[in-house]
Amino acid sequence: MQIANKKTLTVFGLVMLNVIAIDSLRTLPMSAEYGFSLVFYYIAAALLFFIPVALVSAELATGWPETGGIYVWVREAFGEQCGFLTIWLQWFYNICWYPTIMSFIAATVAYCIDPALVNNKGYMITVVFILFWGATLVNFFGMKASHVMNTISAILGTLLPMLFIIILGGIWVLQGKPLNIQFNWHSFFPDLSNINNMVLLTAVLYGLVGIEMSASHAGEVENPQRNYPKAILWSALLILASLVGASLAIALVIPQKELNIVAGLLQAFEVFFKAFHISWAMPLLALAIVIGSMGSVGAWILGPSKGLLMACHDGCLPLKLAFKNKHGVPVAILFLQGIIFTILCGTFIFMPTVTSSFWILSNITSILALLVYVAMFLAVLKLRYKRPEVHRTFLIPGGKIGLWSTCLIGLMSCLFTIGIGFLPPPPSQIPVGNIHIYEWAMVLGVLTSCILPFVIYGLHQLRLSRN
Repeated sequence: MQIANKKTLTVFGLVMLNVIAIDSLRTLPMSAEYGFSLVFYYIAAALLFFIPVALVSAELATGWPETGGIYVWVREAFGEQCGFLTIWLQWFYNICWYPTIMSFIAATVAYCIDPALVNNKGYMITVVFILFWGATLVNFFGMKASHVMNTISAILGTLLPMLFIIILGGIWVLQGKPLNIQFNWHSFFPDLSNINNMVLLTAVLYGLVGIEMSASHAGEVENPQRNYPKAILWSALLILASLVGASLAIALVIPQKELNIVAGLLQAFEVFFKAFHISWAMPLLALAIVIGSMGSVGAWILGPSKGLLMACHDGCLPLKLAFKNKHGVPVAILFLQGIIFTILCGTFIFMPTVTSSFWILSNITSILALLVYVAMFLAVLKLRYKRPEVHRTFLIPGGKIGLWSTCLIGLMSCLFTIGIGFLPPPPSQIPVGNIHIYEWAMVLGVLTSCILPFVIYGLHQLRLSRN
């Protein structure tokens, strides 16, 4: 039908897609660790990472709009093996993300029962396992939730709580209540005398990951050369305002030394609710956050697995992993995903606190995600010269100068952040126990994630050649 081909996606529609894909309550306590200087970091991250990623993904999505996304882009640029590495990393970093988002949900539930449970490893691991495997089993029946329901869960569980805490923070300031941060130029610029103070930057950049999701719709936008950059601008402003405002609201009332990066959001709401005598709203707020977070988990559990499924069909993995049930769900990949997830959750046992295990998984996730973006920046450069005949509805503005400037800025930002991501955070902010164990865990986690797909690919190709 021709109606399906009409370019009717508006600027507002693109902005909402970006907001839903990127805004996350889970990252707020981590960015709140920075105090007022978080504003500086988010502005820098937007200019050096967020906008370059958006422009690059828009060009690639309109040139190669078929199913597969970044796997197709990297495969077309550098071949099947590099494409497999990239989609593996994207799939794997989502597995690393699941324990952190599940911990966030478990902490939210704990605050309605007994806040002390947040530091109880037995409680956290049990709830995390139940939530993840429950969400996985639900996905065995296919994705039945409509786009409207996903939007409702995102708005109810993300945007409204963020707006609510921003309003409460504003009232707190206007009433002249005591503040735990200072608003001045000195506190705006971070202390860069110790590079370890920049480790939390990985969390800031990871909080802006996901803009490529809306870029897949760039071909449906009327006049994308004009409207897509406009949507990116409005998205950046709205996302930055909500993330910065909500993070500052947390930093206002929770001293840095007392801030829990798993449950910091609930800590802040608890202070606000007690001060304004609305503690009765805590269960309602917790319910909204759980609904929104579980909606996000439900969507992401199946999504990246479909990208890996395409790699199976290309011969990168054994076809047994491509097995689908009657609902078209790649159940073998979902089971493999669950097994890896269960092993990763073992970090809760070996790390000194829930906070430290939460941080190390978040950090590994951030580094793997940034490696995927490194591949994407290189792919757009390669394809501009390798496949100039392919029509792109959207091109990075500024010709070759704009292309190279955008990609080099994005690449340097990713590589720099990856480098500092291996450094331990200051103990005063996030205690991770033995520094050597922490650094080995980081290095081994990232190296294993990168080497494993090459080993799997090589063994599979060897077996195929023998057959």
